[in-house]
Formats: sequence, structure tokens, C-alpha cells
Amino acid sequence: MATASARHILVDTEELCQDLKNQIDAGADFAELARQHSSCPSGQKGGDLGEFGPGMMVKEFDEVVFSAEISIVQGPVKTKFGYHLLEVTERSD
Repeated sequence: MATASARHILVDTEELCQDLKNQIDAGADFAELARQHSSCPSGQKGGDLGEFGPGMMVKEFDEVVFSAEISIVQGPVKTKFGYHLLEVTERSD
């Protein structure tokens, strides 16, 4: 079964999500921004979600994590929880 490891930042607005992505694209540290801004408990671990398989996360999240390039920040991705920036750190087939 395929598995992936990812980290994310969860915020309430698309505008903040896009602003954080712009900061990361300009060289800001993903983990530091996750600690400062993410409303998910994983933010305290720099956004690290660990390893998971298909179907363990919400559909919109899964679609990105199991198709996106590794180490490229994706988003904003809207789910019922808010807006996410996602970075796949590892994936196996």
C-alpha cells in the first residue's frame, strides 16, 4: 500500500494561507511558520503529520498528497477544516 509523509500549515483564511506560501517561496522556514500560525496541533511539530496511507486524511488533502511533487509546497488547499499549505516530504508506492 502507498504511504506518504507530509507537513502542513492550517489557517482560517485563504489570504493568510497565500501570504504564508509567498513567505515560504521567498525563503521563510516552513516549520517556523507552522509553529507560529498553524491552528492544527501538528504546528508545534513544525507541521509534521508523520506517515499515513490513502483515505486517512480528508479527500482534498489525500488528492494533493498522493499526486504532488515531493518537497514542493502546495496550496492553498481548502478542506472543511480551513486552508492548508501542504508539503509532501516522502512517498512510497
